[in-house]
Amino acid sequence: MPQGPDGNNRKPGSSSPGSGPFESDVLALLPQLRRYSRSLARSEAEGDDLLQDCVEKALANRRHWRGVNLKAWTYAIMTNLYRNRYRQRARHPAVSIDEAAELPAAEVHGDPLERDRLVAALDSLPEENRAVLMLVIVEGYGYQEVADMLDLPIGTVMSRLSRARQRLRDQLNDSNIISLRRPR
Repeated sequence: MPQGPDGNNRKPGSSSPGSGPFESDVLALLPQLRRYSRSLARSEAEGDDLLQDCVEKALANRRHWRGVNLKAWTYAIMTNLYRNRYRQRARHPAVSIDEAAELPAAEVHGDPLERDRLVAALDSLPEENRAVLMLVIVEGYGYQEVADMLDLPIGTVMSRLSRARQRLRDQLNDSNIISLRRPR
């Protein structure tokens, strides 16, 4: 008599993908798959995540199963998922939140007066120039995108951006003790 995916005797044709309850056959494998996933992951939580991903992938890719050995097929899926996770972690190591609390944070050595001067200079710009400057420089939109957003010709966008940059440059140069440019 043919054996089912878990090694038990089954009625002929009961474990084939087209006529049998594929989901119940996968369900019967859950205890074995859980043990295997936890042994791979070496953690109950990660093992359960691996098991869930494996079952999800097996059910989603049911059409690829050839009806020969469901147990071997699902174990292969789980092994490949684990290997992919291992490679991913090696490429992109993660630090837990508890470990990250002990890492030294980079100190920000910004001049609060410099920030205040920049904000004041931005606020002094005419609204239409400030809008173009923020969209192009800060948000990273292209000239044509900004022209479409503000319903302006592209030349107007370019001239407003140029005027905004020049005005910022002038205001920030005037309030500096040391010139931002070297004299020629």
